[in-house]
Formats: sequence, structure tokens, C-alpha cells
Amino acid sequence: MKNAFFGLRLLGLGVAIGAGGYWLGGHPLGIFPGSAAISATEASAAERRVLYYRDPMDRPYYSAEPKKDEMGMDYIPVYEGEENSSPAPPPAAPAAAAKGKLLYYRNPMGLPDTSPAPKKDSMGMDYIPVYEGEAADESGTVKIGLAKVQKLGVQSAPVERRTLNRAIRAIGTVQPDERRLYIVNTKFEGWIEKLYVNATGQTVRRGQPLMEIYAPELVVAGREYLLAWRSLQDMAGASPEIRSSANQLAQAALQRLANWDISADQIKRLQSAGTVTRNLTLRAPADGTVMEKMAVEGMHFAAGDPLYRIADLSTVWVTADIFEQDIGALRNGQDAKISVTAYPGTEFGGKVDFVYPTVSQETRTGKVRIVVPNADGRLKTGMYANVAVDTAVADRPVLAVPDSAVIDSGTRQAVLIERGEGTFEPREVKLGAHADGFYEIRDGLTGGERVVVSANFLIDAESNLRAALKAFIPPDSGGPPPASTGKKPGE
Repeated sequence: MKNAFFGLRLLGLGVAIGAGGYWLGGHPLGIFPGSAAISATEASAAERRVLYYRDPMDRPYYSAEPKKDEMGMDYIPVYEGEENSSPAPPPAAPAAAAKGKLLYYRNPMGLPDTSPAPKKDSMGMDYIPVYEGEAADESGTVKIGLAKVQKLGVQSAPVERRTLNRAIRAIGTVQPDERRLYIVNTKFEGWIEKLYVNATGQTVRRGQPLMEIYAPELVVAGREYLLAWRSLQDMAGASPEIRSSANQLAQAALQRLANWDISADQIKRLQSAGTVTRNLTLRAPADGTVMEKMAVEGMHFAAGDPLYRIADLSTVWVTADIFEQDIGALRNGQDAKISVTAYPGTEFGGKVDFVYPTVSQETRTGKVRIVVPNADGRLKTGMYANVAVDTAVADRPVLAVPDSAVIDSGTRQAVLIERGEGTFEPREVKLGAHADGFYEIRDGLTGGERVVVSANFLIDAESNLRAALKAFIPPDSGGPPPASTGKKPGE
């Protein structure tokens, strides 16, 4: 039994020694760290250049220098020739050769963050490669590859002279023409015996009877004139002095009736009838519509009391509120278009008649009066109206560009001039009026030049980004800008 146990111990020792021949000290084949084989491997690694260091957990984090992650694990070096083994290898050589030398990678959101190696931002977006030839030159022009120009959808348009018109739009109200308003009253007192026009809104014609009135003073004046006129007729054979006195009395009585607005036909009827009637017919002074009726049958009225207000609505006014900045473009006689909600799709023509000399301090608007024919009476007073007045920017064609071509920073305005072959020149301009989707150019451009009208903001952003990144590139090295630390946002 002892011999058997002793034999097993020798057998185990032999196995242990044999195993030690393969994994002695934890190294294969009994090779120690200081052996010649290890020295050869390290020497081979030292000859290769480290491109960058990648995250040990294969996450999209990279660094240009050795570092540790948040768990204390070393970043893994990626040597020259091992790019394809990295989770995020650099771009293939043919693509880089086609675009030129790869300079660096920039942040996809335009932030001043660059990297010498491919990486992703905090949202997982790939950094964008920047190649030679894509940076702005010292003259201020921007050069972009033709493929990128097509991808951005860059479009241009010529700078040319145009006749610019713009429509000034406003809201107004329909009102009676003040020059066609009439107030019916008398210059004597009396009583209304009978009304012929007894409803507001009723249409009347010039000379149409409105009412029958009784006025004691008018009756007395009529009798005096009738007596003087008869006396003058009876003194046909009297001396000239007597006939002159009788004529003066008749003329004085006639003038008194005329001062009270007694018409000539009524005086003729008085002469032909030879008697004074008790009532007098009051007639309409003009064609129009009764806008207001104060007269009531049997009512007593004093001299000057208004009895009717009549308006001729064959022509109306539209009074519109115009913004202060648009007042200077309005002139008397300009054509205006009027539309109201009561008649969709129908436009009424009018003309600017007067620009009022005041501006409201509360609304910063001024009033303009537009005269509109209204023979059919469809425009009612009090209606809201949409007003559009076509105004010319100038009395001759002006140099203009589409408004989409202007890059406005608030204090400066610029455009991008297309030079061809993906080259664009930014130029500051001085703008004039804005109309019909175009800006008047007062300084900075000449006719025939072509300006970018589409994707110009993208080109401008590209130019600004490159100008900012130039500050990160050493002027004497020509290499990529300082590398990103590869830290997560907030580290």
C-alpha cells in the first residue's frame, strides 16, 4: 500500500514538472519577460507608429494620447497598419486620394471641436473629414468641391435691372363722400304739416318733395311781396318816381323770400296764383339716400334745426390706416384695389385722393383717403375693406437681386458671388427697397454678376467654420489641429 501511494506521488510530481515545461511561471515554453523573444516583439512594436488610442470596451471614444477610461482600464493603442482592426477604421485610401490629403475631422454640428482620427459626437454622429482644397483661401473666397455643391443644391441668379413694384396693404372702412353730404333745414321756424319721405334709407331725387310745412313768417313775407308786385302792375301809367318806389318795395320783398331759400318756381306760382298758400313744400336738394331723419309729422322746428341728412352714395370713400413706414410711398392718383367680405372674389377700383397729414401716436399709422365709384350701391357705409395700393419703388428700373440671396446679420448685409468651379466670394452690399421678392441693390454689385440664391446660408456656415478652425492649425506645420481629448461631454 505504501509503495502504491509513493508511486502516485512520483507520478504527480512528474506531471507537474512536465506541465512546468509548458507553463512555467505563467509563461509559455518557459519564456520569461526578460527573454530574447519578448525583446524582439517589443522592438517590432516600437518601430510602428501609434495612430491613436481607442476605448478598451470598443465604444466610439478615441484619444491621441494614452489615457484611462472611467473604470481605470487603459485605452488600446492602434498602430499603423492595424486601422482595419479598429471598430471605427479611418477612411479608405482611395476615397482620401480622390478628395486630396485628409487634414482632420470636424464636429458635425459646427462646434470648434476637431480630431485627427474618426470619432462620433455625443449623439452618435460621425465627425466630418476635411480635405486639402476645401478651406477658404486668404482672399476671402470660399472653395467647395463640385460634388458638395451639387449635394447642397446651390443655385445662382444674375444681377439685373428690374422695375420693382410693391403692394401696400391695409384695412379700411367705407364711408360717405363728405363732399356729397347734405343737411336739410330751414332759415325760419315752423311746423311740419305732412311728410312725404318718412323712412331712413329711402332714396330721393333732386327736387323731390320731402314735406309740407307751415311758417307764419313765410306767409307774411309772401303777402308783402304779392302786394308790392300787384302795386307795381297797377302803376303802369304812373310817374317814373312812383314806379321806382313800388319796384323797390317788390324787390325787397322778393329778396326776403330768396334769403329764406324760396325757389324761383315757387315765386312764379305765387305770382300766377295771385294768392299766398298756407303751406310750403320743402324739396330735396340733391340725389341721394336718407342717412338720418329727424323730422316727424306735426313737429315744431326752429331755424337751423336739421330735418334730414342725405348722402349721395354713387361715390364713396374708403379710409385706410397705413403703417408709418409705407406712407412715403403713397401719392395722389395712385390706383387702389378694394375688396370686401360681402362679395368674395370681387375687386372695386379706386384712386388715392388724399394722404392725411397726421400719424396716430398709439398705432403709428396714418390715414389715406381712397375715392371709389359706387354706382350700383353695393358698397355700404361702415363695411370693412381690404386695401391694396400698387406703388413703384422708383421711376426707372433698378439693380436688384432675389431676397433669398441676401445674408442679413442684422447690422450687415452680404451676398455670395459665384466665381465658378465651386468658388464663391462673399461681398457686402447696400440694400434699398424690398418689393416683389427682390431687394434693390444700391451699392456693392454690378449688372451681370451671379449671386447664390439657394443654400447660401450653408456655404456661409461652412466658410465661418473653416475660418474659425484655421486658428487651431499651426501656420508652420500644415498638419491637423490639436486633437480632441476623446472625453465624453461633461468629463
